Amino acid sequence: MAALLELKGLVKRFQSFTAVNGISLSVPAGEVLGFLGPNGAGKSTTMKMATGFLEPDEGSAFICGIDVHTDPREARRQLGYLPEGAPAYGEMPVHSFLKFCAAMRGLSGSEGRAAIDKAVGRTELGGVLEQPIETMSKGFKRRVGLAQAILHEPPVLILDEPTDGLDPNQKHQVRELISDMAKGRAIVISTHILEEVDAVCTRAVIIDRGRIVADGTADQLRKLAPGKAKSLDEAFRAVTAGEAAGNAQEAANV
Repeated sequence: MAALLELKGLVKRFQSFTAVNGISLSVPAGEVLGFLGPNGAGKSTTMKMATGFLEPDEGSAFICGIDVHTDPREARRQLGYLPEGAPAYGEMPVHSFLKFCAAMRGLSGSEGRAAIDKAVGRTELGGVLEQPIETMSKGFKRRVGLAQAILHEPPVLILDEPTDGLDPNQKHQVRELISDMAKGRAIVISTHILEEVDAVCTRAVIIDRGRIVADGTADQLRKLAPGKAKSLDEAFRAVTAGEAAGNAQEAANV
């Protein structure tokens, strides 16, 4: 199956520090990939390169076969992106912001209204459409960011901490939305919440110090945990804390 998102040998250095060191992966339609790693592992930097917001020092990224860095405008037409922090124009009411985002995506008139209504319904923002974004809670801001990412029904979604700041009910709703949207799409979720791998991801990649150290289903990753517990928490600690010293290459190919 052809990959809708493909990363080839991405490298990013900041002076003498290498934040991302040769990451390659592909995500086909129908797959929800959990992108995991400890703080500072290079997750957000990788996602910024994958979306064209940061130029790699080496390597390339492709969205629907389109090179993100040689044809960024066309690549981004195929992309929905929820960045870290979900930046927005804080003084704008939610509806005005989504209308602006729709216009930037070429959606106006009845088409734009229909797209906004659908995104608002999916993210349950109907009660706050006239509220300025800067006055909203972290969870609601996150939902506004998710709404703008899905407005244009993109074939590729890249979501950085999509449930950050949400209460348990909201997390459940967003996970159900992601699962529903996965049909025919490639979705990448960066998260610190390991339970989301079980809840919504069909595959997970763990990175540490800018490199992939594990890649597989939740059940395959559990097998990397030492002892009898075989939990995702234990597996995560094993491959990112040196407890599986000497097995990084094996872990990367589970």
